[in-house]
Amino acid sequence: MGLLSWALAATYADVMQRFPLGSFNVHRVGFGAMQLPGPGAFGPPRDRDQALAVLRRAVDAGVDHIDTAQYYGPDVANELIREALHPYPDNLALVSKVGSRRDDKGAWLPDSEPHRLRAGIEDNLRSLGVEQLAAVNLRVIDAGEPDQLFGDQLAAMMAARDAGLIGGVGLSNVSYEQLLHALEHTEIVCVQNPFNLVERSSQAVLDECIARDIAFVPFFPLGSAFTSTNPVLTHHLIEQVATRLGHTPAQIALAWTLNVADNVLLIPGTSSLAHLEENLAVADIELDDETRRELTAVA
Repeated sequence: MGLLSWALAATYADVMQRFPLGSFNVHRVGFGAMQLPGPGAFGPPRDRDQALAVLRRAVDAGVDHIDTAQYYGPDVANELIREALHPYPDNLALVSKVGSRRDDKGAWLPDSEPHRLRAGIEDNLRSLGVEQLAAVNLRVIDAGEPDQLFGDQLAAMMAARDAGLIGGVGLSNVSYEQLLHALEHTEIVCVQNPFNLVERSSQAVLDECIARDIAFVPFFPLGSAFTSTNPVLTHHLIEQVATRLGHTPAQIALAWTLNVADNVLLIPGTSSLAHLEENLAVADIELDDETRRELTAVA
């Protein structure tokens, strides 16, 4: 690592708080790999060399938490991570998710039968070239009341953990009731639910995670990547605050989310080196109390 990279990494490490993610203690700004494949997280990347450079720069800058999935591509994100970073630093927490798949046209399909969850975990291990993942999230298709399928899925995840394939069980897109049901049966190391300045339907889930010191990983912190309009980045108040403070709307939205609670772990994704630097810089953005109240009122 060059002197400049070392200095930037040291600065990032110094200013960032950490939070436990299973057996890891990670920086609160990580990296999400969903945007590394082609449009819609499907197919090869637009620029393979830049995708690899983004991953290497992220780790050089101090990122020690990467979120991925076998169905990003499919297969593409994991292959890029392995090519860019293997052998991995000892402190790098690789987190994936299971419960979904893609067809040959890129449609998102459920793949949630309990035996398929184990197969999905094993596919991730092979493609990433590791013997254990820091955590794997059970991606729930229908958030709601816990049912027999959810119980069987949870049992499959626990069995994979007990077999040493994953360090911890996580949940994704779950309801408050499903979270409570899971916690009655096992430890949950992280929850990944939608949450941002204008979408806070997971507030009760977040509050429970805060109370129990569970890492909460908001997905779509900048709004959905699959809609034609973005209600976060185009919100007039967010744009006004960004202009006033000299940052981009994305940085303001991420900084607000990071400040919601100490257990929030961000995983903003990008295939651009410039956007990566902007995302990592949110660790340095301080929002005063009045600005936080102003932004919180957006919802």
